[in-house]
Amino acid sequence: MEEAKGLNKPVTLKSELAEFLGAKELPRTEITKKLWDYIKKNGLQTKTANGKPENGGKFIVADAKLLPIFKKTKSTSKSGKLTDLTGLKEGQTIDMMQMAAVVGANVE
Repeated sequence: MEEAKGLNKPVTLKSELAEFLGAKELPRTEITKKLWDYIKKNGLQTKTANGKPENGGKFIVADAKLLPIFKKTKSTSKSGKLTDLTGLKEGQTIDMMQMAAVVGANVE
């Protein structure tokens, strides 16, 4: 069997994400799928950013279970954009690009 590579290669999860997902290692694709399953199941998608209507964007509301995972995120993208969610509060939103940073910040 061929070894998994790229997004399909299992990565080690940091403690909050590991506890939330019930696994110590998962491929990034599976991490994202499980997070989205939880978000959809709990109605945490919205078209407003922190209560303000936005142009067609989709946002994710931070609930009590996601907040500890989201708050671990402080990273800079390859394009130089800083994503700092350390001050995020329950009920506030993040956008789709920030969600990618959340996954990256919660794996080793």
